[in-house]
Amino acid sequence: MNIFLTGASGYIGGSVAARYVEHGHSVRGLVRTEEKADLVRAKGIEPVIGSLDDSALLKREAMAADAVINAASADHRPAAEALLDALSGSGKIFIHTSGSSIVGRRDEGRYGEAVFEENTPIEPSPARAARVALNRDILASAENGVRAVIIAPSLIYGEGLGTNPDSMQVPWLIDLARQSGAARHIGPGTNVWSNVHIRDLADLYLLALKDAPAGSFFYAENGENAMCDVCAAIGKMLGYGDGTMEMTLAEAAGHWGEGPANDTMGSNSRVRAVRARAELGWAPNGPSLIDEIESGCYAEA
Repeated sequence: MNIFLTGASGYIGGSVAARYVEHGHSVRGLVRTEEKADLVRAKGIEPVIGSLDDSALLKREAMAADAVINAASADHRPAAEALLDALSGSGKIFIHTSGSSIVGRRDEGRYGEAVFEENTPIEPSPARAARVALNRDILASAENGVRAVIIAPSLIYGEGLGTNPDSMQVPWLIDLARQSGAARHIGPGTNVWSNVHIRDLADLYLLALKDAPAGSFFYAENGENAMCDVCAAIGKMLGYGDGTMEMTLAEAAGHWGEGPANDTMGSNSRVRAVRARAELGWAPNGPSLIDEIESGCYAEA
């Protein structure tokens, strides 16, 4: 299958592209620069230099491809609309990458009880309302002859399969621990995030390409951990012991920005990938987040 994929040099997109290439698909990947073009070419991906703002380019690539994967941005509405417009009436698959932070609240590092399956109604926070609206419109494109599918990963960890080996949240916590001499979390750190290994996530995209019906929405998770437990594992891995330190939301915003501190690092995002397992036969088997930190790729690095 000929696949056009955005975000080809990114952590998610590069890993998904690598898995597609491994299984015999041809991938054309959107990158921004010649330098990144060289990097993805070395991974067996044919680079397309451009950006999400180039609607004409996106439409040409989508019309020429058998399948389109958007792994560059969960929030760029004009790019998604351009791709969907080009695919209208074609019956081709369009897989859009969202994220499980759509269920999150600004809990300032405190525990939240709510757990979401794919059919659980969402009342998004103001910070995620636009993303939820975009997801809704993408899935509605199934009525216009597009096999529209959304995958919403939870916290992703593990070494990437493409040109970018690093996820976001875990490396942020590790870098901050190194700077501080202790692992740190927002408030008590009892907020919980579901999580998924990058290899398992890439396998889900492979299954979705083959079998996901139009209008499907899938969470991607294989367990969950409180941030304080993630930080304890980081401290242990770095040789600081398993003690952790609290920090204020303002301190966290100084390190990561106000949005990420509130809507990612201090929130709860507890989801269950019921549909992926039941409908696609997805069977994640990667190492747990704690094992990967204490004795996997993060410890090796």
